[in-house]
Amino acid sequence: MMKKLSIFLLMAGLLGSCKMDLDQQPISSATSDTYFKTTNDFVQGLNAIYNSTRGYPDRLMSLSETRSDNLYAVSDGGVRDWEGINSFHKTIASNPYVIEAWQTNYNGIFRVNNYLEQLTANGSTAIADANIRNRMEGEARFLRAFFYFDLIRYFGKVPLIDKVVSASQAKNIGRSNVEELYSLIIEDLNKAINALPAPSAYAAVDKGRVNKYAAKMLLGLVYMTRSGPTLGVKGAGLNSNEWAKAVEQFNDVINSNEFSLLTSYNSVFDYGNERNKEVIFNIEYSSGATPVVGATFPWVLVPDNWFNSLGLATQGGLTIRPVSEDLLKLYDASDRRKTFSIQQGYTYGNVVETRSFVKKFVDVTKVPASRMDWPINYIVFRYSDLLLLKAECILNGAPGNSSTDVDAVVNQIRKRAGLTTELANITNSQLMDERRREFIGEGLRWFDLIRSGAVEPVMKAWIAKEDQAKQMSDFQLNYVLYPVPQSELDNSPGLYTQNPGY
Repeated sequence: MMKKLSIFLLMAGLLGSCKMDLDQQPISSATSDTYFKTTNDFVQGLNAIYNSTRGYPDRLMSLSETRSDNLYAVSDGGVRDWEGINSFHKTIASNPYVIEAWQTNYNGIFRVNNYLEQLTANGSTAIADANIRNRMEGEARFLRAFFYFDLIRYFGKVPLIDKVVSASQAKNIGRSNVEELYSLIIEDLNKAINALPAPSAYAAVDKGRVNKYAAKMLLGLVYMTRSGPTLGVKGAGLNSNEWAKAVEQFNDVINSNEFSLLTSYNSVFDYGNERNKEVIFNIEYSSGATPVVGATFPWVLVPDNWFNSLGLATQGGLTIRPVSEDLLKLYDASDRRKTFSIQQGYTYGNVVETRSFVKKFVDVTKVPASRMDWPINYIVFRYSDLLLLKAECILNGAPGNSSTDVDAVVNQIRKRAGLTTELANITNSQLMDERRREFIGEGLRWFDLIRSGAVEPVMKAWIAKEDQAKQMSDFQLNYVLYPVPQSELDNSPGLYTQNPGY
């Protein structure tokens, strides 16, 4: 296995291509039973599951970051798929971003289900070491939980499929309640926690695989998300008040001493400092391979003209998705996170762009020969996120001293950003502002707004203030969820009911 294990395509053909429906027809028994015979066969099968995470960061930027008050990405006169996302259009059931979120997650789930079935049937024969076998099962279960959690947060109720089924069976599986989906997610994560090692226990060739503390952080985030308000929609929030359960998971990560805050914000995203002490889990990419298996997320929010202004090739971000004025004003002038994460205008020929955009993941000295082949991992979970999530739990009643623990965490992160004025008696609103500054471009803001229950008042006030072009639709709580893709409705007429508001 190579350094960037997660995105190899060696099993993609065997395990099935992305589909627009829930066709989970089993691989023929001859093919499957013939392939899964050795430890290496199972390694490659697991790599194929990791491959389904490859588009996750791009999805976050288009369905979460662009949906939130961080960006004001209305039409520039062209046809841009993100406009309907940012402007809350009702007619986005056929939007390619929405379709991709559904189909890619289910493709990953299909691969996990097949893998677990084969591991049960052939694992003990093919893999002599029970610890390796258990670890592989833990990785697969973590990834299935990861895929389902992503689906819940975007769509609410979705079909629960935890085994390989035929095409005809799939066409008759309706959407399960979120509570049922959470049960599978929590069961998978608890099994993963028991099976996975700490990151330091991995051999060098296996660095980058899912670890025990990544599973604990995801489980803590699941408990937090369940604890959020229902908002009158059948979404991820259940008002379950499990903030203390989340803190238990976060404390285990903290007490492991496997992770720590770096002294420099910039160094967290340094291309030469991947898998640093702040990284709990990342999606790995590799540059220079054949076929191309690098990243595309660095340029998703970046206008092509900016690259051109530097004498670099067009990447694919098209036109600008501007950072909102509301967010720009939230930064102190001395905040290092602003200067690192945001490019404030540029000139290209006769084009003078005064608006700002997110450049956080771009190192212009590392631009690859192919725009599809950027050589940088995407950090899904990092330590500063965990610390701020724990602080949020405390403010919501979990054990801890709200005036001491919360202030200490927030001020520590502010100090790293170059802010010397300490805050006291920090409120939930102030905490959310700090998260907004810290995680700009990382796709967390939309989910933060939903989990905190602030999404409706914040978005309504933001649209009234920010939408100078008057192109955005009025916000309604139904837009907490995305529509079921039209392709799914067409595939099994009458099986699904479209989410309200679309």
